[in-house]
Amino acid sequence: MSEPGLKLLRLTLGRFRNYASLRWQPEGRLLVISGPNGSGKTNLLEAISYLAPGRGMRGARVADVAQGGTGAWAVNGRLATQEGPTEIGTGTTDENVDRRVFRLDGAAPRNQAELAQRVASVWLTPQMDRLFLEGASGRRRFLDRLVYALEPGNARTVAAHDTAMAERRRLLAEPRWEASWLAGLEDEMARHAVAVTAARADLIAQLDAALAGGIAGDFPAARLDLLCPIAARLTEAPALAVEDWLRAEFEAARPRDAATGSAAMGAHRADLAMADLATGLPAAQASTGQQKALLIGVVLGHAALLAQARGGAPLLLLDEPAVHLDLKRRTALFAALAALPAQVFLTGTDAEVFAPLAGQATFWRTGGEGLYADPEYK
Repeated sequence: MSEPGLKLLRLTLGRFRNYASLRWQPEGRLLVISGPNGSGKTNLLEAISYLAPGRGMRGARVADVAQGGTGAWAVNGRLATQEGPTEIGTGTTDENVDRRVFRLDGAAPRNQAELAQRVASVWLTPQMDRLFLEGASGRRRFLDRLVYALEPGNARTVAAHDTAMAERRRLLAEPRWEASWLAGLEDEMARHAVAVTAARADLIAQLDAALAGGIAGDFPAARLDLLCPIAARLTEAPALAVEDWLRAEFEAARPRDAATGSAAMGAHRADLAMADLATGLPAAQASTGQQKALLIGVVLGHAALLAQARGGAPLLLLDEPAVHLDLKRRTALFAALAALPAQVFLTGTDAEVFAPLAGQATFWRTGGEGLYADPEYK
């Protein structure tokens, strides 16, 4: 297997979660991090996730990430990318602990999309085992992370849609509406909502085809569906016609949206459905182990798809991936990871679970606010 196009070469932490300071040089393509609960395994993966745009793997408040929950913190990574070596830094300052700043090769990036062009990460956490049993927002965020990795500029489009929607909500809360201002915001919402939806639908179409073709190896293949009236319209009409329809919907919904304080239509109302391709069983009705296997299959398929489309897969952050998987599926997971052109970080309380990767992966242990090579797997 060739070297991945995107690879973390060095990670430096300052007052991040339980790490007062840490300088780590990850070695290899597969990295297993084991240790007791609460020893900092997930914190390492969260730190890596902060090198890409967004709120990180946990979605935590910026101020809460600092050691002890107070003061400034910093994460810095040196990465090998398709464009060459890159340094990305992020964190807060003592002057403003509530605002996260970025540095790209020592300078402030022009925008988040510039960062997304260099680095992307996709993760699975134990909390996502309930992804299809809870609300749509988590599924939408999961889908959008997959889209951003393929189309980095889509993150800016989602943000523009949400900004226009928030401004429209503010105007609708006023006693008297300014119709021309509302029309302008609704035009922005319509354009951005159609663009966001089209990107989501395109990613799902590509993933469905790839998964049906066996790109995820021996994992059960999933079928993904975008549940969204905008997506349904886009299958029947050109994008400009759908934008016109949306503008009319927004205008007609002003009284209702003013009363509810939200927008009943838009890109923020989409949902992601998943089912086992072979049996048709919806993920929401599947066992925890089946749901996890489907999600892992999607993530592996997505990484392989990106390796084909962009020449490099995202960093894969798999927190406790072996939990709920039987021996057969763990074996399939390890085989798929060994063949995938991606750098993968895996965590678990027991390194022995990952013993089949010995000789292919490097093994690390957490504890005492530190990280060291696992002496059992040198």
